[in-house]
Amino acid sequence: MFKKFLQIFCKTIDTIVMWLGKGTSLLMPVLAFIVAFEVVARYVFDAPTIWAYDLSLFLFGYIAALGGAYAQQKKSHINVDILYLSVSPKVKNIFNLISYSLGIFFLIIVCYMAITKFNEAIEFDYRRQSEWAPVMWHFWVMLGVASVIFAIQLLRDIIEEAYHLFTGLPLIEKESKDEY
Repeated sequence: MFKKFLQIFCKTIDTIVMWLGKGTSLLMPVLAFIVAFEVVARYVFDAPTIWAYDLSLFLFGYIAALGGAYAQQKKSHINVDILYLSVSPKVKNIFNLISYSLGIFFLIIVCYMAITKFNEAIEFDYRRQSEWAPVMWHFWVMLGVASVIFAIQLLRDIIEEAYHLFTGLPLIEKESKDEY
């Protein structure tokens, strides 16, 4: 019964992160369009916009931060493979548990800083120092949300790694995990 609960928890996180990652990926064509629009406006019509740079900067930040949990889910982050590939599966589990725990610690700090910066941005009306001068508070909200989602994904991975370490069995069979 406990195993079933852990499986449901992990699959729920997998589904949420998958949809968030795929939804975030839809921002990429928007970013490409904005950059292309700015290039044409600037170099063809000699009429650069005041908003394209800031908006593309925000969108890139959104894509990078919100895509982090999805990249973790797909195991797309960088590993030090020279050491990692030469150890036993149990040692890999231990390496993963340590690195995921450190990742959660870092993300808690990022979330705390994002909340602090959000409060400052609201209180002091922080804006980008540009001609357009958009507000900054939304960026800090996104960074806080992204760090929480990423930390939850890492917690999910810790559960899976710990289960494998202690039982020697996979928590979720590969066929059902590859669905996502």
